[in-house]
Amino acid sequence: MPTAPKLIAGFCLLIVAFLVSGMIIANGEEGKNYGSFTYVNMGLGVVCGWWIMGKRAGRGWTSAINNGLTGMAALVFWGLFVQGVNEMLRLAMRHRYDGPFEALISIFKIGVEYGQQLIAPEILWTLIIGAILTGLATEEAARRWR
Repeated sequence: MPTAPKLIAGFCLLIVAFLVSGMIIANGEEGKNYGSFTYVNMGLGVVCGWWIMGKRAGRGWTSAINNGLTGMAALVFWGLFVQGVNEMLRLAMRHRYDGPFEALISIFKIGVEYGQQLIAPEILWTLIIGAILTGLATEEAARRWR
């Protein structure tokens, strides 16, 4: 059922996903085609905010910060996984793998490689501050619109 905290959490994570995706593209490889990278991450932000953060709102301010950090961790995990699957499928269509298990293992290797791009200080700070602000905004929405 749609509620204000779910909407606010999804919208806030959408904004953070947009900002971080832009930072990753700016820090990434020169001339690389990122395709729908930003849009996929923004969609994942809405889904993680709606399903993970929205239903946990209304439990207090400390829980709100923890909720924001949990939602952001879920967004990062699913973002790395989905982008890893996308890259694996792109490479599989070019016959880069000898078998299906090698392709499945490469999803996690690609995810770790993409995760190394998140270690840049400006990206880490954006994720942490975005998580805290998202958690607090979701909590405020839960208190204001019951």
